[in-house]
Amino acid sequence: MEQHEIDMINRYMETDAELKKLWEEHLDFEKKIQELESKRYLTPVEQSEIKRLKKDKLTGKTKIQYILDKYTMQGTS
Repeated sequence: MEQHEIDMINRYMETDAELKKLWEEHLDFEKKIQELESKRYLTPVEQSEIKRLKKDKLTGKTKIQYILDKYTMQGTS
């Protein structure tokens, strides 16, 4: 995510529970992915888990982007 998007998330998550939940999940997915990818060798189960986490992270990021776009449109109205 770009810095201006992170700034917007930090600004709006105080009043937007869905945005806050999605952002916390996004950070959690990122942490889990990094932990798995830092291993020297991955089992097939771990490789599948990384794929699943990345898909879930992308789904959440899309939802976050939709919310941020909504706030951006409100700001320009």
